[in-house]
Amino acid sequence: MTRAKHVIAILGCAAAFVVAQGLVRGAVAAGTSDGKVGQMNNAFATDLYAELAKKDGNVFFSPTSLQTALAMTWAGARGATAEEMAKSLHLGNDPKSNEELGHFLQTLNADGKKGGYELAVANALWGARGYPFLPDYLSLVKSEYGGNLNDLDFATNPEAARKIINDWVASQTQDKIQDLMPFGSIQPSTRLVLTNAIYFKGKWDLPFEKSQTHDADFAVAGGEKVKAPLMYQQKHFRLAEDESVQMLELPYGHDDLAMWVMLPKAVDGLSTIEKGLTSDRLSALAGQLRDQQVKVWLPRFKIESGFSMADVLQALGIHRAFNPGEADFSGMASAEHFYISAIIHKAFVNVDEEGTEAAAATGVVMMGATAVFKPKPIAVFRADHPFVFAIVHQKSGAMLFMGRLAKP
Repeated sequence: MTRAKHVIAILGCAAAFVVAQGLVRGAVAAGTSDGKVGQMNNAFATDLYAELAKKDGNVFFSPTSLQTALAMTWAGARGATAEEMAKSLHLGNDPKSNEELGHFLQTLNADGKKGGYELAVANALWGARGYPFLPDYLSLVKSEYGGNLNDLDFATNPEAARKIINDWVASQTQDKIQDLMPFGSIQPSTRLVLTNAIYFKGKWDLPFEKSQTHDADFAVAGGEKVKAPLMYQQKHFRLAEDESVQMLELPYGHDDLAMWVMLPKAVDGLSTIEKGLTSDRLSALAGQLRDQQVKVWLPRFKIESGFSMADVLQALGIHRAFNPGEADFSGMASAEHFYISAIIHKAFVNVDEEGTEAAAATGVVMMGATAVFKPKPIAVFRADHPFVFAIVHQKSGAMLFMGRLAKP
């Protein structure tokens, strides 16, 4: 994967924000377990986006993957460490959140098996061979998150262990996420690695005809224009707009998921939109979506992103978990103190005439504190300048993927 200077995200993208149509339905279902998880997910997603979008270029990441991997880690945290993590993850420091998140993941996997699109989420724990993890913690992660413990020989063969983890991630993401854990990320002193993988592939309910795709100007930062393949169609879509932005909804097959594209009306208006990008703002726009004839131009694009998330998450308020002297993960093991040494995230998205394929994975590396390691009229929607996008689960409103397209 190319880690270009303008790629800054986790499961990450730069001026496009793809959201599935669930925020509106999620608001209606806010009283349900999945609706509550959708609210937690979206609050975390917009916080993450605000940090990742501080750098220039394309961004794409999966807030769902990150939140899930970190929630499994939080399940073993105690005291002030747990409180910090819960606040930043918007979990409310309520143990019941494990059950609610687990039910949400089961919903995603069940929906993905109905047909119309592919959607799968998987979790796994990779522990040092023979290490005495607490049975209650392992039982919780298995029952709520479906994450089984796999014993690996970190002590004498960390590179072989790294390959096993990376192969699992690749298999869960249809080979879209390769080498999640980089060389050197697994050490003999590694005690536990927590992984999440998510994969989505869906066809547009109303596909674009390839014959209608033509190269056209796409305005990027600084007034520069580049050529990009703009797909085109004119059909009935749901559209919302106010004085500064248009939001277009592009449903996938079976209408369970959709892409939302938030397009600034001003060619240079991306930063203004991003400053006010909150889950409440998105819900308000979603509530204004109305069916109408729309001429749609949308670029065909692909983004691959990779991130080391420690600095980003510390900026969101998670500090003790990374500090060997302060971290409290006594809910995982009692033999020694754990701390988070690294959080790694990779994401992939491909948008074309037929639909969208997206994948992401997150790895959380836990070390022993004794082993210091730092690692009406026809509307027009012409997306020929930077925009924000997200893919959202319809029932819960949770943003599974989020990003922006600054340059196709």
